[in-house]
Amino acid sequence: MEAARRNLFLIPFADLDDGLLPLRELASDVAAVFGLDGAVAASLPIPAEAFDRRRHQYSAAGLLTAAARSRVAPMGPPTAVLLGITGLDLFAPRLNFVFGMADAGLAVAVISLCRLRPEFHGGDPDPRLFRQRALKEAIHELGHIFGLAHCDRQDCIMHFSTSIQDTDRKGPGFCHPCTGRINL
Repeated sequence: MEAARRNLFLIPFADLDDGLLPLRELASDVAAVFGLDGAVAASLPIPAEAFDRRRHQYSAAGLLTAAARSRVAPMGPPTAVLLGITGLDLFAPRLNFVFGMADAGLAVAVISLCRLRPEFHGGDPDPRLFRQRALKEAIHELGHIFGLAHCDRQDCIMHFSTSIQDTDRKGPGFCHPCTGRINL
């Protein structure tokens, strides 16, 4: 008997502009990397307590928690993987910003599109580059859910991005050692 496939639910936060990124396509592409079934769930409100007035940014942990709390019956069993997606600028303690964050124990991750847009860095809009960056960051965060740590290889998708140049330098996939360590 074939084992049931796990599900990935991409959860947009309410701030996300529907025309910014084809979410169903992103969910399908990210899910395919891990052999999951991908779908887009209903949008979530932005948790007011996640906003840090001093920094003018949102706590990645706050959005991660909100996504984890959204786990409801239509999302299937607790083995489903959740990926929150927002256009808000996120931060984590001791870091100026983060592109995303994951909690492997909860099987929940969140990514921000804010700094992935070429316009954020003074460039012209480039939908292809923007989508490529979003896909890389989504795969990176799900890599953490499936047991991977940051990788020292700059071309591996699990390399820690401290800048958009790091994200652009990464390949679209895992290096050989990381591929062998994925725990699906």
